[in-house]
Formats: sequence, structure tokens, C-alpha cells
Amino acid sequence: MASIEGFRVQNFRALRDITLGKVSYGQNATALTPFTVVIGKNGAGKSTLLDAFGFIADCLATDVETACDMKQRGGFERLRSKGTDEPIRFEIYYRESKSERPITYELAINLDKHERPYVESETLKQRRKGQKHGQPFPFLRLNHGKGTAWAGQDAVESEEDSSKIPVELTDPRQLGIATLGTLREHPRIQRFRDFLKSWYLSYFYPDAARTLSNAGAQRHLNIHGDNIGNVVQYMEREHKERFRKILLRIAERIPGITHIDTEVTADKRVLLRFNDGAFTDPFFAQQMSDGTLKIFAYLLLLEDPEPPPFICIEEPENGLYHKLLETLANEFRAHATGKKNAPQIFVTTHQPYFVDALSPEEVWILEKGSDGFSTIRRASDIALVNRLVKEGLPLGGLWYSDYLDRA
Repeated sequence: MASIEGFRVQNFRALRDITLGKVSYGQNATALTPFTVVIGKNGAGKSTLLDAFGFIADCLATDVETACDMKQRGGFERLRSKGTDEPIRFEIYYRESKSERPITYELAINLDKHERPYVESETLKQRRKGQKHGQPFPFLRLNHGKGTAWAGQDAVESEEDSSKIPVELTDPRQLGIATLGTLREHPRIQRFRDFLKSWYLSYFYPDAARTLSNAGAQRHLNIHGDNIGNVVQYMEREHKERFRKILLRIAERIPGITHIDTEVTADKRVLLRFNDGAFTDPFFAQQMSDGTLKIFAYLLLLEDPEPPPFICIEEPENGLYHKLLETLANEFRAHATGKKNAPQIFVTTHQPYFVDALSPEEVWILEKGSDGFSTIRRASDIALVNRLVKEGLPLGGLWYSDYLDRA
């Protein structure tokens, strides 16, 4: 499954210029781990970092102008870092699999002469076939909606003219990959578009999970969690035995729950029933606590037979009992590393109990600088932290004691 090895964002609110993992210009850096966690104080920029991923996904799903106005972003001028007139820039460095050559996607968004957001430049780059090192070359290069794409699986800039295709977009607000990714002659662009399109950014809230949705099976949990009943219906119908085992595993991980099963209503909806062992009659999902519904939704998402390749979750600890957080962190890691087609999981948190389960390589520390812009560093780059963790001290406890802040 495709995975992101590095991510760079520039001029996006408080993220004036931060890089996580390996990108095209920093090949000596270590790639992001399958399970990556960003920690930091309130106001450090954790929500902004997650919204950077969401913004890119929204640009693909709609267009850059609409994405600037969505989710209370307030338009381009409120998104662009204060004090700069440069474009908002993103770089995604990823591999479709461990054996594939890495691909770099670069995107720059600016204002046109009418003060409207548009795609200033867009590039996809890859090393030539057979190259393990060296400079990558574009197979998509667009500036102001015009440029060139190189068709096929391996062609890049400077290779034979037969693979070179001129491109001119009719709408400069649209990403080039949104259009070219639908064409058969551009399989690499198509795969990157599909990868980005399938990102899962969780905006789950428990009240949505209590919604009694209409009958109808749905394969995947949506970002708000209000289709849990539909996903349960799909799993019950298409993966009946597997779903029974999943419910048993989830019940074992939720404190106070001894058994989870389903009940089919007269109108063919499938309802979840939770039994705590104290009462003969079980409780339905609509009666369960926020924390129980939240942990159930996360575990159900992880158990998806066809999971999204990239999952982002903001502060999963909210509403959860603190002793459950280490278990949840271990579940995230197990699902990110334990399968061939495992999802990459990206989480933000400010809960030390969650961080106690993590290694320094998995943790990034986001801090607000004196100039108002965020900086980021990997916990494993701090020699003192590595020594203390090797001596058996938990990483969350070190963070709580300010060792990660002053190290």
C-alpha cells in the first residue's frame, strides 16, 4: 500500500515552513514511520497541520478556491501566513510500495490578478527507471494551468518526445491531477490521484454515531461516523463470520463491555447492542457513552477489510478514560504495521498517557516559535530523550516533565 515518507508545508497559517520525514531535498532524513504522532501544547499548530492534509484533499475533491472557503478556513488570505506574499506550498514524498521509486508531488497556490485563488504550479517527479539515487525528473509539470505531461509508466522529462503531451487546463482553480488522473495514458497520475482521494481525515463526534441512519449497506465509515449503522449492515451481510470475530475483539478492548452483537429491525436496519454484564438486556449504541462509541468507531475503522491508505485523527483521547489511551495507541500501531496492506496512521495528541506507548521515532514535537510560527522536530533527534527512554523512562512522562520542551 502507498505511504507518505515525507511532507512539507510552507506559508499555511502558522506553518511558515515545516518538514516531517524525508522530502526531495532532504534525502538524508529518515522517512515517516507507519504510525506517526505529533504532540504539542495548545496553539502550537497541531490542528493546522492536520488541516493542511485536509486542505489538499479538499482541493482535489472540489477546487482550490472552494477549499480555501471550506471548514471555516476564511479564504486564501486568512490561510496564507501573515507577513508573506509568497504562494502556499505543499510537497508530498511518497511510495506506492517499498519496491517502487519514490514520487514527489509539489503544489503551489496563489492569488491571480483578480485576487482569486488558483493553482500557480503543480509537479509530479520521479527518478528514471533503474535509478536508485539522483535527481528526480518531472512527468507532470504545470505552470498557470499550462505545461507538459509524460505519458506511460516510466517516461519523465528529457526522454523521447513520443511520450510528451502538452497540457492546458480550462479552469486554473482545478488541480491538474484531478483531470489527468482520469486518463488511461497517465497511470502514475491516476494512482496518485486515487491515493490522495482515499485519504481518511476523521471528524468523528459521538452524537453523529448515535444517529439512526436509514437502511442501506455502506462499505466504509465516513469522516463523521454517522453511518456506523450502514457499515455494520454491510459487514453483517458481506463478512458475517469475520464481523463476529471483530465484535469480539472490540468488546475485549472496551472497559466494562462483555459482549457486542447486532439486532435487525423491522425496517431492515442493523442496530448495535452493547452488554456490560450487569444487566440482562443490552444497551443500544444510542444509549452508550461518548467514550465507548468513540473507541468502537476507531476500532471498526481499523478493522475495515479495505482500509484507507492514510488515516488522520486529531486528539483521539478526548472523552476516553486515561488508562485506555495506551491500549488505543498500541492498537493504532498494530494496525499500521501488522498487515501487508496496512494503513498509515497520523495522529495529533496532547495526552502524555497516549505518548507513553510510543517510541521516539514515532513522535514529532510541534512548538510555537517567538516569531509566532511553528517549528517541528523528531523526538528521536534529541540525544537526552533517547538515553532516558533506553533507561526505561516512558516518553509521555518525559513530556509531562518538560524534558521534550527544554531538551
